[in-house]
Amino acid sequence: QVQLVESGGGLVQAGGSLRLSCAASGRTFSSYAMAWFRQAPGKEREFVFAISWSGDRRTYADSVKGRFTISRDNAKNTVYLQTNSLKPEDTAVYYCAAGQISLSRPPREADFGSWGQGTQVTVSS
Repeated sequence: QVQLVESGGGLVQAGGSLRLSCAASGRTFSSYAMAWFRQAPGKEREFVFAISWSGDRRTYADSVKGRFTISRDNAKNTVYLQTNSLKPEDTAVYYCAAGQISLSRPPREADFGSWGQGTQVTVSS
């Protein structure tokens, strides 16, 4: 298990950008695939983006294609979600998650055993 703390959320106008960070504690961070999920008010939590432990594989939801990107710095125990061209429908609490999976298929919530507390992203129109 790792402990995760997200940051970087906030209020931004449509078309703007935010960079979300997720800092992990523990010496085994580099062995975990990392992912971002989000949950909008009144909706179920949904998958956004994931990156393999080595950083060589990424998978994402169609809704963020071409606008969001994920990266990780294993030396800093941190994973990032760069969000560009934000839309009001991107408004949600964004959660970071860690799991020891291969990303050989689209990840599910149940694949991730460690979760952060979330960071709010609000996009105004």
